[in-house]
Amino acid sequence: MRIITSFSRGTSSILAFACLLAVFFLAVSGQAHASEGIGGTLPYESWLMNLRNSVTGPVAFTLSMVGIVVAGGALVMGGDLSGFFRTLVFIVLVLAFLVGAQNMMSNFFGRGAEIAANEAVESPGIAAAKAGEGSHGAA
Repeated sequence: MRIITSFSRGTSSILAFACLLAVFFLAVSGQAHASEGIGGTLPYESWLMNLRNSVTGPVAFTLSMVGIVVAGGALVMGGDLSGFFRTLVFIVLVLAFLVGAQNMMSNFFGRGAEIAANEAVESPGIAAAKAGEGSHGAA
């Protein structure tokens, strides 16, 4: 079986030009800088931030660990639980897992992008020149 490709000269030159154009745009693209939105203009954002800080703090992590132990113990030692109580225990267990997992993942992988200060980004020559300016005044 033979595969026949019938590209005309014009089609292959357009395809080559498109590939070169894509490589050019990828090569000269600028750096992408991550940043956090400023926000704070909506009336409900302050209490949402307080709620987020409360759910992700150390007290919430401790309560989630206690919730996992208590709910797991209730399921293991509870015997024949009623349907409502069993559902309630499962809800507590799932919420405790969610809060605990969020806190563990943020401890392992950080809480977001970290942007370096301008002084750390400068080249060594500029930093040395700035250091030299300060030493001339002292002499």
